[in-house]
Amino acid sequence: MSATVLDVAAIRRRFSSLQSGFAFLDAPGGTQVPDEVGDAIARSLREASANIGAPYETSRRVEEILRRAKEDGARFLGGTPDEVVFGMNMTTLNFALSRAAGRDFEAGGEILTTALDHDGGVAPWVELAADTGMTVRIANATDDFAIDYDDLERKLSDKTRVVAFALASNATGSVADAERICALARDAGALSWIDAVHYAAHEPIDVQTIGCDVLLCSPYKYCGPHLGVGYVRREVAETWRPYKARPSASSPVGRRFETGTLPYELLAGFSATIAYLDSIGGMEAVVQYERSLGERFLAQLSDRVTIYGLPTMEGRLPTFLLNVEGVSANDAAHRLAERGIGIWYADNWYCVALTERLPKESLRVGFIHYNTAGEVDRLVQELEHLRP
Repeated sequence: MSATVLDVAAIRRRFSSLQSGFAFLDAPGGTQVPDEVGDAIARSLREASANIGAPYETSRRVEEILRRAKEDGARFLGGTPDEVVFGMNMTTLNFALSRAAGRDFEAGGEILTTALDHDGGVAPWVELAADTGMTVRIANATDDFAIDYDDLERKLSDKTRVVAFALASNATGSVADAERICALARDAGALSWIDAVHYAAHEPIDVQTIGCDVLLCSPYKYCGPHLGVGYVRREVAETWRPYKARPSASSPVGRRFETGTLPYELLAGFSATIAYLDSIGGMEAVVQYERSLGERFLAQLSDRVTIYGLPTMEGRLPTFLLNVEGVSANDAAHRLAERGIGIWYADNWYCVALTERLPKESLRVGFIHYNTAGEVDRLVQELEHLRP
């Protein structure tokens, strides 16, 4: 079967926010949203403002929204609807799930993270360790800001209870070998716990193939609403006692980690997001196109632009950390915004463990499937024109 060729012009017509000519090249910080997703959220507020369990039509509509969202989440991640969990956002959901898992942990145990992890995937373990007497260890990053697998394996031991890692770096775009890490965790008797927030916007996910125990992502990174979406492997979830309001549903198994009433209008928006992605050919359809944007960008840069991380598209997503010679990141970002190009500047990009190794301040560029080759070229030209 031949790959779907993206009709980017047709895709962009579905986004009111893309009609102004401003180039949103800031996908790692959140994506633009097609109009149909906003319409679905508004429609649910008009027609399904209720809660589940009531004997009237609006409640039945909410139940249908929840049922569909669970099925869409399962299809997107590769699990079953019962294993899908929703929360306020990835970080809040991660705190809730890590606390449930942590009931069984004891002092002296270890949690292994990596230097490339966003703090939303690390802070829950740091706080749990502070409460329980456990230790958080960090696997190093290579000089190209990829995971140092030799160091990760050295730091695994019979004390390791969880191996938590980012499937793709929110800062440098490097991609982890998830199957390898999950196998290592499994062999060590530890849980594998994945932050897929950045990765899920660019590549298809199959939790069964990966072999993970927990995986979390956020639809606002792939053209949806602010929401946390998670997968918890059934055999693991059934052993955890959740923190939640006691009358709240605990069946199917994924519901036990949803602490109370869900934001049903956002679940309707999530389903509309998945329908949108399906309509353009699914995540499989965006991979090669986004890769071509990244290759186009890298091929045109001069020596005035320093890329921190992997120098080619091999092993990475189209997310780039960079600086322009003689121009501060703060100044560059503001000047680019005045020229109609949106990118971010910051210090550690929430990769706290990399603080000492990253420049004091840097720019981050992130392409996604609604970006165009013309926008890439505009960015390169503007970067080259920046002067002190």
